[in-house]
Amino acid sequence: MLIKQTELRLAAKPRGFHLISHEVEQALSQLGSVKAGLLNVFIKHTSASLTINENADPTVRQDFESHFNEMVPENAPYYRHTFEGPDDMPAHLKSSILGSSVTIPVTDGGLNMGTWQGIYLCEHRDHGGGRTLVLTLQGE
Repeated sequence: MLIKQTELRLAAKPRGFHLISHEVEQALSQLGSVKAGLLNVFIKHTSASLTINENADPTVRQDFESHFNEMVPENAPYYRHTFEGPDDMPAHLKSSILGSSVTIPVTDGGLNMGTWQGIYLCEHRDHGGGRTLVLTLQGE
């Protein structure tokens, strides 16, 4: 059984929802040799998150951003963790809601996702900086 783990450093991205499927696949040189397995993608940050969703229409990503900004507003009067700016506490909440990892089946050397599915980096800070992912590939 193959177990391969690597870290992928993503360049800083603006606030919003960004497709990163291609970057993840490019970082896994042994992906093509896996007949059946799993890929776990974990983000090492508390103000950004990961999810899987629509990969074709960019308005889906815009709607995600709009919805989460409405659902988790900045400058809520009950926030106590405010010293890192008005986008910090909402970023932590959004990250907890969406989650820090996704697991994807691997079949015949590729990610076995639906036709219209992609991996999103969800950047919740105005200036979050580069983000680091841990990619763990297991399979045969």
